[in-house]
Amino acid sequence: MSHSKIISLVKHIALVLAGNTLYALAVTMFILPCGLVTGGSTGIALSVQHWLHIPVPDFVFIFNIITFILGFLTLGKAFALSTALSTFFYPMILKLLQRISFLQHLTTDVVLGTLLGGLMLGCAIGIVLSARSSTGGIDFFPILLNKKFRLPVSVTLYALDFFILLAQLSFSDPERVLYGVLLVIIYSSVLGKVLLAGQSRLQVKIITTKEEKVRDIIIHQLNLGTTLLKAESGFAKEDKKMLLTIVNNRQLSKLTQMIQKIDPEAFIIIHQVNEVHGRGFTLDRLTLSETK
Repeated sequence: MSHSKIISLVKHIALVLAGNTLYALAVTMFILPCGLVTGGSTGIALSVQHWLHIPVPDFVFIFNIITFILGFLTLGKAFALSTALSTFFYPMILKLLQRISFLQHLTTDVVLGTLLGGLMLGCAIGIVLSARSSTGGIDFFPILLNKKFRLPVSVTLYALDFFILLAQLSFSDPERVLYGVLLVIIYSSVLGKVLLAGQSRLQVKIITTKEEKVRDIIIHQLNLGTTLLKAESGFAKEDKKMLLTIVNNRQLSKLTQMIQKIDPEAFIIIHQVNEVHGRGFTLDRLTLSETK
């Protein structure tokens, strides 16, 4: 195995372990002490704990093993391998953290528990998913339904969480269930932010009569890629060249200053984009010598 692959594997394992540890901390510090209800396998475990008196970590472990086996049989080895670490590590670290009494006595305030628990859960799931892995457990069912019936994973997951919350109405205060809904909304919102963190970019379109000079500073001074597009002015219907490039927030100010020095009348359009894939971003950048 090459050095880069070893580093990538270590990073992958570290992210999955960190995400699951943060998830277990949220459950130990806020979800259980504040009597909150939630979705996912933890939500099912809370119901089972109430009716069958099976501890949450024990049920989560059994449930994760069952979904792991089902995933291996129906979704293949790749899915099973991507969830194996979470399947076995999360119940173990959850049980370990619950033995630390200090963590269970930080607060019993439901509002504070909902806010902090939601933030931690969203960050935790986002970290695991950013490592292109899965938290295991209930994730299996939306993925299976997506594969078989093309149902959107996010919609199916929300529906499952909703029914899990409803099931807890039989033994939980309705107000706690409403807090549970708020908890799901918070961690879903935070999850989206975490997944996009560090990936958002700015798309810059430049219409100028000095496109060659602008192209030169983008490529040689900022070390960025650019694309020349054909454009036509709306009033005079003159043929023009428009340059398209992708920058981060730090590069934007420098780029606009350079353009304005070359052409003060340049027309610059800036758009926020959530994610960029391709050469220079998700693929190694080509050098000029490699293109010749």
